[in-house]
Amino acid sequence: MSQESNKKRAPRNKTVTLSEEELDFYESRLLKLSTNFSPDELLNKTINQDLFTAIDFLPEAFVDLLFLDPPYNLTKTFNNNTFREQSLSEYIRWLESWFVKLLKVLKPNASVYICGDWRSSTAIHLVAQKYLNIRSRITWEREKGRGALNNWKNCSEDIWFCTISDEYTFNVDAVKMKRRVIAPYKENGTPKDWQETNQGNFRLTYPSNIWTDLTIPFWSMPENTDHPTQKPEKLLAKIILASSNPNDLVFDPFLGSGTSSVVAKKLKRNYLGIELERLYCCLAEKRLEMANEDSSIQGYAEGVFWERNTHPLTKNKPTPLLKEKDPTSLNLFQSGLKRPNNQLDK
Repeated sequence: MSQESNKKRAPRNKTVTLSEEELDFYESRLLKLSTNFSPDELLNKTINQDLFTAIDFLPEAFVDLLFLDPPYNLTKTFNNNTFREQSLSEYIRWLESWFVKLLKVLKPNASVYICGDWRSSTAIHLVAQKYLNIRSRITWEREKGRGALNNWKNCSEDIWFCTISDEYTFNVDAVKMKRRVIAPYKENGTPKDWQETNQGNFRLTYPSNIWTDLTIPFWSMPENTDHPTQKPEKLLAKIILASSNPNDLVFDPFLGSGTSSVVAKKLKRNYLGIELERLYCCLAEKRLEMANEDSSIQGYAEGVFWERNTHPLTKNKPTPLLKEKDPTSLNLFQSGLKRPNNQLDK
């Protein structure tokens, strides 16, 4: 039975779904590894396979950015597969069973981001510190979260930022945030460290390891799927822009419904993903095709990240990325100048 026929959805629901015909079509694009592959053969592909099987056929030293979003240490069902909560020591052993094998795919200057929640973060820290240089722990806010009568509401997750060596990519200017200035300060009548525009007063700020500007995908967002733990495209955009360069390879061995590959494509990076569930692989392939027509990322526009719902030109919809080879708009915007009418985003 197709995903379309399983659920009745409201007319304005933008969740990405698949018909039986689409499942068959996108499945034909998927890879299964049974022999060694070269990096070029894996470029911009989705592998529908158990990571423990595929990992032995991956080449060495071909990945610039490794994004890991494994099952957290809790009982959770992912379509046809269920991950069950374990003891801390068991979860550590499970992490190491695949994590150590993945190290071979990393270039000497590669970066690694590992997602977790409070249950799994201790294990991630203990494993990562044995093999990598830990640079920071990012904590991001999930605005969705179940209330609890006898505990604090859980609405945060962690991402551990690690590197192989002291030589690594970090493009800080690519991940600055545009914030509204509440109490603007002027020096000799001139704005100090902020820009005065017709749409309001804004300041470019350096990124921190506390992220409160993310929106979990939901039914009215065109990036939304039925994957139970889907990450926002904006979250991946921060990581990919900061820790990779155009044409670098972004690898996600727990691809889910494809957010890392989709964002990598939108940001002119190469990608590779492994996912066990056929349905999620096909959703990823459909989203990758959709990215050919729409390269927007909600919350990221004109070369900067915006606080939630503060972009002056849009409301509750994504805005186009800057056209490649069009630095003029970005330079004018960042300098606080008004863009000419013929340079408005289209």
